[in-house]
Amino acid sequence: MSIYLDYNATARVRPESAAAVAAALELGGNPSSVHAAGRKARALVEDARAQVARLVGAADDEITLVSGGTEANALAIASALAAGAARIIVGATEHEGVVENARACAAPGETWPVDRSGVADLDWLEDRLASGPPALVCLMAANNETGVVQPVAEAAALVRRLGGWLHVDAVQAAGKIALDVAALGADSLALSAHKLGGPQGAGALVAGPRLSVVRQIHGGGQERGRRSGTENVPGLAGFGAAAEAARLGLDELAAQADLRDGLARAAVAEGAEVVGEDAPRLPQTLCFAMPGFESALQVMALDLAGVMVSAGAACSSGRVKPSRVVEAMSRPDLAPYAIRVSGGWATTPEDWTSCAAAWRGIVERRRARAPAAA
Repeated sequence: MSIYLDYNATARVRPESAAAVAAALELGGNPSSVHAAGRKARALVEDARAQVARLVGAADDEITLVSGGTEANALAIASALAAGAARIIVGATEHEGVVENARACAAPGETWPVDRSGVADLDWLEDRLASGPPALVCLMAANNETGVVQPVAEAAALVRRLGGWLHVDAVQAAGKIALDVAALGADSLALSAHKLGGPQGAGALVAGPRLSVVRQIHGGGQERGRRSGTENVPGLAGFGAAAEAARLGLDELAAQADLRDGLARAAVAEGAEVVGEDAPRLPQTLCFAMPGFESALQVMALDLAGVMVSAGAACSSGRVKPSRVVEAMSRPDLAPYAIRVSGGWATTPEDWTSCAAAWRGIVERRRARAPAAA
């Protein structure tokens, strides 16, 4: 048995994406060249741009194609500071791709707290925005560990009214729930191909009319002068194909919420606690904690049973440590024991039920060996 339930780390590559990558590799050509092969490569890049734009309701010219979500976050932060943001307010459960880029810049920063369900505190934000200079506010659309969906549109209204900019890391939400950048009210949005079934190494920054993208990588002036360097044509072609397939498959993915909740019930019956249970969540993401059973041990035991899940974010150099996200939710008691199960486009009902059976068996055997440890 081999069951992959770690889509929030990297999704299985969709067949449409793999085919688009292979076709682009076969084509060759530099998209800046004016000959026939170059024009065909350029067409692939622009087709991908249009497909990514459709995924989030953006205009094609609002899309800057980059190497992934982290670069998109960095570019958004730099652009907002150049536009006049004098400070940065970062949600307490944001991904390291936002947190570390905010720390690396010269602007003063603040951490925006969340409640025990992991939802950002809008009253706190309103008070802070009213008491200082213009701010860049960073709020993810959905959390990578818990799946908690944030009140982005409400935050955007506050930020606009009080003269700031809102950047949204939508890497985990895109392709899992419907997103429309205009309805969200965000000034910028970060996307990543490999989270929705495309290849690693491709992503996009969506920037609306209030935010001019400031070039950080200099050279030949590609991407309308916003990001120099020869475009990753195969990666972008795969990104576009994955974005289109994800957009068309949103309803199918939404049906995984019932399967997610079935696993949750099985875990709770054994004494686990679901993290973020009272908040809106992504349909295919479940985070739960089994007090006294360390995250790393759960992940390893499941892996030996043929089920691949994770503990915390997968973007932290392979380290397993207490979840910073769960700690920020005022649950340090659960942070060392939380694991994440995340499905995707190829996940079957049997994958979820098999995971539940495997985890329950692991817990029961552990109890039998050492009753006091469970």
